[in-house]
This record gives sequence, structure tokens and C-alpha cells, in this order.
Amino acid sequence: MYRIIEKTLLSDVGSNVYMMKVEAPRVAKKAMPGQFIILRVMEGGERIPLTIADYDREAGWIKLIYQEAGLTTRLLSGLNEGEGIADLLGPLGQPAHLDDVERVLCVGGGVGIAPLYPQVRYLHKRGAHVDVILGARTADLLILEKEMAENSDHLYIATDDGSKGEKGLVTDVIKRLLDGGEAYDMAIAIGPLIMMKFVTLTTKEYDLPTMVSMNPIMVDGTGMCGGCRVSVGGETKYACVDGPDFDGFQIDFDEAMRRQQMYKTEEQEAHQCRIGLGKGE
Repeated sequence: MYRIIEKTLLSDVGSNVYMMKVEAPRVAKKAMPGQFIILRVMEGGERIPLTIADYDREAGWIKLIYQEAGLTTRLLSGLNEGEGIADLLGPLGQPAHLDDVERVLCVGGGVGIAPLYPQVRYLHKRGAHVDVILGARTADLLILEKEMAENSDHLYIATDDGSKGEKGLVTDVIKRLLDGGEAYDMAIAIGPLIMMKFVTLTTKEYDLPTMVSMNPIMVDGTGMCGGCRVSVGGETKYACVDGPDFDGFQIDFDEAMRRQQMYKTEEQEAHQCRIGLGKGE
């Protein structure tokens, strides 16, 4: 069992977003920005991937930030501090390549802000210039704003409704910065697939190399099941072992979005079944 040290509700607008600090010393010892874990809430439960949002090697903990999106994340939210997660495997995936860039534009949307944070912190600590753009539908959905501000040279915020920062999309801020003469070695975009798609379409106009983090359907996390396959430059790659970070210009986002919707019906049925069991039916 992996003990939950801390549990915090970050946002309750729409689907709840939680932060969990979990005791996992062996994972914390090896974790690098860009990597993830796979967990099971209970014996025999579904395996789901979650990005390692933060870690402390000396204290032996990792942080997981997730949005209640399906049955397993709802079950995870039912656990409290002091209780344990049945299984936790990691760190998995390839670490982000961050050591050969000096000026980086980092773009995060929604819960994608969480996996972006360790990359921003790593870059900032090694002395790179880091500008960060955070996007959300409304101010109440923004997470890790303080942490991002502390680890970046400039922080820009865009909200759909204008409740914080600029009213508009992250792509509007990207265009304004690049048109204004800002230059970067690379951009990193993490968030909903539709956001990453339009960020890469925008940065491609400026010939700015852009890495994105793919989070497709995943089961085993070792490349055996094939569920996490993505098309990259016309070739099939596996997010769990080849990624999760890929060249955004090479990703077939439309295919990835279609695959993301494949099991929506089954997920809804599982949730309804759980509700029925909870009522003793």
C-alpha cells in the first residue's frame, strides 16, 4: 500500500481536481520531469496513468494532480489522508529533454498545468529563461499559479471569460509574444488535445519547435497492450515507452482525439454500475 500523506481539493468547478501527496520513496528517488506512474486504487481495479506533478527525493514522496474524469479517479478521490493506494508503478515513460535549451515558452491548459510544472521548475533551476502561459475557461479552474510564478521569468494567464489575466486563448498570447519579438529555442505545450493541436498549429507558423505530452488510453505502461499508440510522423509510437513527450508538429491530433472517445460508453456504464452497487442494488 502507498500511503496518502496529503489530499487537497484544488478546484470544485465542474469536475473536481485534487492533489495527492503519496509516500513512494523508490519512485521519488528516480522520477524525472515528464514521467508518470500507473496505479490501481484497489486490488483487481482498473489501471490508470497519472503524471508525476512533483517529487521530493529526500522526503520520499510524489505528488499526483488529477481531475475526476471516470470511475477510477472518483474512487481515488474517496480515499483520505492516512489511507493507501493498492498499487503504484513507476516512474514510467521517457524523461523530458530539457538540458539543451536556454529560452523556453511553456504553455499549460486545464489539468495539463500539473505535468507542465515539473518541467518548468527543472528548467528554472538549471538557469534557463522560462516564460509560462496558463489557460483555463475561468479563473476558478487555474491551478499551481503561485508555483508557476515562482519558477518562471514571466507568467501570462488567459481565461475564456476574462475572469483573470487576458480574455482569450493561449494561442492569442503566443502570437502576441512572438509578433513582439520574443524568441525561444523551444515551446512545450501540455493540456487538452484540442489545445495542444492549435498551439502547435500556431507555433508552426513561426517555425518554433514544440513538444507536447500525450496521455492516451493506457493499460500496462510497458508497451505490451498497444492501447496508448499514437501516430507520429506517419509511424506508430507508444506513449508509455516512446513518450509521453513527442514533436507536436508530427502528431496526428485528429486520430488521437477519435481514439480518446472510444470507451466513453463503457466508462458511463461502469460509473452507473458503481452508483447502483453503492445503493445496494
